[in-house]
Amino acid sequence: MIDARHISVLGPEAVEMLSPRAGGVYVDATFGAGGYSRMILATEGTQVIAIDRDSTAIAGGADLVSSSNGRLALVEDRFSNLADVCDAQGSPLVDGVVMDVGVSSMQLDQAERGFSFRFDGPLDMRMAQHGPSAADVVAKASEADLANIIYIFGEERHSRAVAREIVAARKEVAITTTKQLVDIVSKVVWAKPGEIHPATRTFQALRIFVNEELDELHTALAAAERVLKPGGRLSVVSFHSLEDRIVKNFIAERSKTGGGSRHLPEIAQAVPRFKIINKRPIVADEDETRANPRARSAKLRGAERTPAPAQDAGPLPGWPTLASVLRGG
Repeated sequence: MIDARHISVLGPEAVEMLSPRAGGVYVDATFGAGGYSRMILATEGTQVIAIDRDSTAIAGGADLVSSSNGRLALVEDRFSNLADVCDAQGSPLVDGVVMDVGVSSMQLDQAERGFSFRFDGPLDMRMAQHGPSAADVVAKASEADLANIIYIFGEERHSRAVAREIVAARKEVAITTTKQLVDIVSKVVWAKPGEIHPATRTFQALRIFVNEELDELHTALAAAERVLKPGGRLSVVSFHSLEDRIVKNFIAERSKTGGGSRHLPEIAQAVPRFKIINKRPIVADEDETRANPRARSAKLRGAERTPAPAQDAGPLPGWPTLASVLRGG
C-alpha cells in the first residue's frame, strides 16, 4: 500500500483538468513525492518538467527520473522561476502547469525540518534548507514585525500577545526549538477541545514567511501564464484561505472581459488571458479526506489559456518581506 501522506491531494482531478495527451509537455511546479508527475507520465508520449526547491525531494525523485526513459526532467529551483526553467529545458511554451501549493506532508513529518508543532526539533522551516530560518526571524524581528507576520500570514487574532510573549522569552534564552515556541504560544493562546492546536496559526505564519510562499505563488501564477500555449491548462491545488484567495483572484482578474464602453468606442475592450474551467473549487470527497486528513482543506481551481499576450506579474502586496524584517526595516 502507498502511504496516503505521499499521494497528491486531488491528484486525479488536478491531472484530469490538464487533459494530458501524447506529445504534450507539462510542468509539475511542486514535485514533492512526484504524485502529479507519475500521473501525467501515465499518458504515453507526455513529457514532464518537474520543479522543487527542496533537495530532499529532488534526491527522492531520482528513481522516477531513471525509469521515465527521458520523459521527466527534475530541476531544483523555486517554482516562481518556472518560465526560466522551461526555457532552459528547451520548452519555452508548454501544454499544462499543475501546482500543489504549500508544505508537503513529508516535510511536516520530518521533525528535523522544524515545520510541525507536533514534534520537537530545530526551529527551521526552510523548504530549500538554506537562507534565514524561522529561528532567525524569531530572534531578529521586532515585536511589531512579529505581530504583523503572525496576523497576516497566520490570521491569528492573538498575534500581538504572541509577539509580546516571544520577545519577552527571547530576552531570557534563545528560541531555537519547536517545543520552545509551542510552549511560548500556548501561554497566551488557548484552544477548546476539538479546536486546532494553539500554535497552528503561528507556525503557519512563520513557515509561509520564511519561505516567502505567497510571494512565490503570486509570481509563479504569472510565470505559468507566460509559458502556457493557447489552450494550455493551469491546475492549482491550495490548502488554506490565503493561498486560495490569491489563486481565485488571479484567475478571475485574468479572465475578465470588458473595460470599454459603447459610448467611448475608442477604449479597447479588455482581452481575457484565461478562461475559467471550474467556477466553484473542486474539493476532496469523503473517501479521500478519510484516507488523508490534509485533504479536508484542499481546493482545486483551473483555467485554460487564451491566445491573448501574457501580462506582467504586477507588484507584490504590501505585506512584510523577509529581507526588510531581518534588516530591521
